[in-house]
Formats: sequence, structure tokens, C-alpha cells
Amino acid sequence: MPSPLIWRAIWAVSIAVIVAVVAFVAVPYFASNRIVRDRIAWEMSAWSGFRVTIEGTPEIAIWPQFRATLSGVTLSKWSDDKAPPVMQAERVDIDLSAMAALRGDVVFSGVQLIKPIFRIQPAEHGLLLPPAPSGGRVARAIDAARETVKANPDKPNAVRLPTEGFGSIEFRDGRVIASIDGAEEDVVTGLSGMVDWEALNTSGSVSASGTWRGENVSVEANSPQPMLLLAGGAAPFTVSLKAPPANFSFEGNGNFSAKSFFDGQAKFSAPSLRRALWWLRAGIAPGATTGPVSVTSKVTGNTDRVKFDNAEINLDKNPGTGALDLSFSEGLPVISGTLAFDTVNLAAFLAAFTTNAATPGDLDAIDTSFADRFNLDLRLSAAHATAGPIQLADVAATAQVKTGLAVFDISDAAAFGGNIQAGVRFDLRPEGTQVEMKLLASDVNGAEFASAAGMTRLMPTGTGTVSLILKGPGKSWNSILQNADGSASATFGPGNLTSLNLPAFLKRTDEGGFFALDEVSDGTLPIDGAELKANIAKGVARIDRAEAKSGQTKIWLSGIVPYAGRGLALSGGIVQPKPAAQPAPAPQPTSTDQPDQAQSGTAPDGQTETGQTTAATPPPATPPAPTTPGKDGNEATFFVGGTWTTPFVSPIARRKAGE
Repeated sequence: MPSPLIWRAIWAVSIAVIVAVVAFVAVPYFASNRIVRDRIAWEMSAWSGFRVTIEGTPEIAIWPQFRATLSGVTLSKWSDDKAPPVMQAERVDIDLSAMAALRGDVVFSGVQLIKPIFRIQPAEHGLLLPPAPSGGRVARAIDAARETVKANPDKPNAVRLPTEGFGSIEFRDGRVIASIDGAEEDVVTGLSGMVDWEALNTSGSVSASGTWRGENVSVEANSPQPMLLLAGGAAPFTVSLKAPPANFSFEGNGNFSAKSFFDGQAKFSAPSLRRALWWLRAGIAPGATTGPVSVTSKVTGNTDRVKFDNAEINLDKNPGTGALDLSFSEGLPVISGTLAFDTVNLAAFLAAFTTNAATPGDLDAIDTSFADRFNLDLRLSAAHATAGPIQLADVAATAQVKTGLAVFDISDAAAFGGNIQAGVRFDLRPEGTQVEMKLLASDVNGAEFASAAGMTRLMPTGTGTVSLILKGPGKSWNSILQNADGSASATFGPGNLTSLNLPAFLKRTDEGGFFALDEVSDGTLPIDGAELKANIAKGVARIDRAEAKSGQTKIWLSGIVPYAGRGLALSGGIVQPKPAAQPAPAPQPTSTDQPDQAQSGTAPDGQTETGQTTAATPPPATPPAPTTPGKDGNEATFFVGGTWTTPFVSPIARRKAGE
């Protein structure tokens, strides 16, 4: 017979089984008749501070987890019955405590929102945020935490923070809608993620992913004291954003109060600076991509000003250092600072402000809308720089943008064996954009300068100075050059004139008939110097003076060169001195029987002492006097037509001296 102890154990197990069976049977009853109907909506409202309504009949699941499934859940403002819901979800799954349900209580351990829609609206500081609740446990907990922060702002007592449990909130396939002036539009689609916050006084994290501005974006944030951050206190936190156009991360300290600040290390990277600026809506038009950019820097600031110190920058695979300052206190954001590079691509920087070519072979259009989005005052230095095919050294440059004006200047740079200064200025006027371009190249090597400019015909190779000033209206580089006014001048010292076989050229002009300049381009002509002066009006260059001198030979050109059509309409000439006069040969004596001149002597009138006449001795030969080209020399004149790439020469006449 079993002992009393064994009987007691059998009775205990039996009672436990009976209780479990009763609980299993009773939980659905209490859940369906008390919790769902009377408590879940109330509890959700008590936490959120919004009015909660639930449509349809809840479904209760016991195994493997006690869960309530709700349909048609909405959260709305208590104060505005006509306002659209702050949040609505097609379905909400709530993980509940079974023992709490038996007591008639509701304890959430987790919430899953299926296909939720969150509405946001403009806040006072310009950000889009969800409406603030009028109450609720979370709001009251934040108010209590504010009092803790207010008591000791520098070091709040974390022990006094609210300790209520929170749990986790998961959301899947949701949307974020912006409600502005009664109109709604999607901000984020395909939103999925989780808020994991066990209790209000513990660490918490947020992770989310979705589609924002056409790109897949993932965001993660966490803090050991999120309640302090929400209450306006200082606490450590990290945040990261990853998307195809750009990645960003921050790790440091900060707060989110009205006097918010942050202090930490930030990283930013983008495969294309232009694409990232366009995606972030910085006022940059879409167009050809530029190289990758990355920035690592110590960041301090607040909502009015951000400073980047000891910044390490990599622009288009060119590393640099510097400091930047972003100010938001004025009407437009202001970016200022200094950057130093060992090597930098200036064309990549300027390319961020141009769009794709309208047609093949056309120059890029100019987008100046960036001047309406921010102000810029940036100083740039580089040991080496490139601007297309141009190689620069010891570069000092500035970029300034403010309302109605944008200026990009290279104040000093070494190039082509000399120095250059260059700049472009955009005057943004109501009647249209005016663009001014300047270039001054001093003591440069003509051959190197011509090669970089793509000019290989009839270019002097000596050391010289080049000046170019253009100003005109237009929305593209092509239209500016087609309508520009200005001037061009150049002077070069001794060197060579490229792509000119002068003897062959003169031979062809003598033969008559037009010929391609390429046919006589297999040579070079040594010159003593060259000079060019031209005025430009409405995109047409009128050459007032273009001369090259080689000894006593002069080559000159004049006429017009329009930018549109790339045509040529030039007249020119080659002036050479007339041949020096040859002395007449001395007459020879007619007889060998004439007496010796030295013996017989010569009278002053050419008569010998014997009365016989002798031939006069010619005076010593002297060099001919210098001739004046065009007066004392021969000149071959011609006409140059065709295009810049295929010029043709048509002889006019060959004039001799005295004609």
C-alpha cells in the first residue's frame, strides 16, 4: 500500500493538472470576454496617449504563445475627431501574459504591426514628425524624466528615471505619409523594423528599413539611456544610415532638447557626390556622376551650427584635410571652411553644378539652382590639381556662393612652366544668368599651353602671356560662348610656329588654286616672336592683329572667327624682303700688253699717265639696307576659309616690291 507521502505527491500533481486544465479552458474565456473587449484598447490608449479603436472580432491564440490578433486598429487624437488617424494598421498581433489575463490585467510583451500607416506633419523647427500625444504613460514618463534632468542637467540621477516595462514593437510592410496642407504623399514605403526597449530606464534600440526617395534605406540607432535623450538630457547614442547614394554614421554624446547639442565622431561616404547631393535635395540637378567622396571628422554643434574639426576627406580618391563650419541661423544654410589636398580634380568639383549634355558634342548646361539652397565660402589649396587635361601645382582657389552670385576662382597656380589665374562668375539676375570667365596665363610655355587647349595648328612654342575675358548670357556653356563679348590677347617670344612648311606654302600659293592647310603642315618655322589681339562680340572673334616674325619675314592674319559653326573667314599674307641686288662683274682687260697700273699710275679722272683708259675698280660690297615688309619686299596674300578642324587656303595674289 502506498505511503502517505506518495499519496500527497499524487494529489499535488493531480491538483496541478486540474489547475492547468482549468486555466487552459478559462484563459480564452477571460481573453475573449474581458481582455479584448474591455482592456486591450484601453491599455494601448493608456500607453500611447491616443484614442484607440479596434474593428472586427479579435482572435485569441493560446499555443505556442498567448496572443491576440486584432484587425482595423487606429490611433487618433483625443482633441480632434475629424483629423486623420496618427497611426492605423491592417492587423495588430499582441503577445500577452497568460497569468495577467487570468487576473483580468493586460501585460504586453510584444506588439507586431502589420501594414501600418504612420502620419507625420511639419513641426515648429521644420522637421516632419508625428503629432505629440496629449497624455499616456510614455508621455508622463518623459515629463518625470525632464524633472530629473532639470534637477541636475550635467549629471541626471538615472536611478530616479521611470521603471515601467515597455517590450518590443515590430512593424512590417508599412508606410509613412506626410500630411501637408491637407494633401498627403508617401515619404517612406515598404517600412519594416523594430523598437526594442525592455524597460523605460534601460537601454533601447531602433532598426528600420524602407524605400525613401526611390532608394532602399536602412537606419539603426541605440542608446544606453534613451529616456534621458527623450527628456532633453545628455546621453551617449549611435546612429547609422545606409543607402546606395550615401552612408552616414555618428557615435558620441548629445541631447534632443530645444538647446540640443551633439559631440562625437561622424563618417559620411558616397559613391558619387553629385548623386548624393541630388538625393538629399541639396539643390543639385541630376547629371553625370562624379567620383566617390568620404569624410571622417570630429563633429560638434547643435541645430543652429555644426563644426567639423580635423576632417579627413577623400574626394574622387584624392585625400585631404580641413575644417568646415555649417550654420543654419540665417535664411539659407552657410557652408564655410578650408580644405587642403595633395591632389584634387577641380573639374570633378565644378561638374557637381552642371547637367548632362543636351546633345552629343554639346557642352554641358549650367544649373544654378544650388545658389537658392545654400551659401558657400570655401577656400581650397592643393599641391597638385587637374582641370581636365591641365596639370596644376601649388593651387590656391576659392568658391563663393550667395544669393544672386556664384564665383569660382583660381587665384594662383603654377602651370605650363609659368603661372595662371582663372575664374568664372555667375550673376543670377531675374532677366537671366550672366556668366563671366577670365584667364590670365603668364610666362607659360606656348607648346604646353596649346596642347592643353587642344590647339595644334600655327601655335607659337615660345614663352608668352595669354589673356582671355568673356562675358555673356546663357543657360549652357555653348550658349554663353555663342553670345559672349570680350577680348583675347597673347604675346610670345622666340620659338617655333607649329604645323607650317613655309616653302611648301609659298609654292602652293604661286601655283594658284585652293588647298588644304594640312597639305603644308609637315614642318615648323622658327620665329622671333608672335602677337595676337582680338575683340569678341556676340560670339564672333574679330582678329585685329595676328603676326609672327621670322627674321625679315612676317606672317599676318586678320578677319573673323565665329564660335557658332566653327567657321573661318580670314585674310592673310606672308611678306618677305626683296632679294639683295648683285654687283655687276668687273670688266676684264682686253690686252695683256697694257702697262702695269702700279707702274704707270692712275690719274684722278681714270686716265693713265700715258693717256690710256683703264677699267674702274668696283667699291667693296656692303650688306643691303633692311627692307620694310609690304613696301620693299614681296608679299603673298591669301584667304583662309573652311572650319577650325579643316581649314583651306585660297591664294589671292603675289605682289612684288614696288607694285
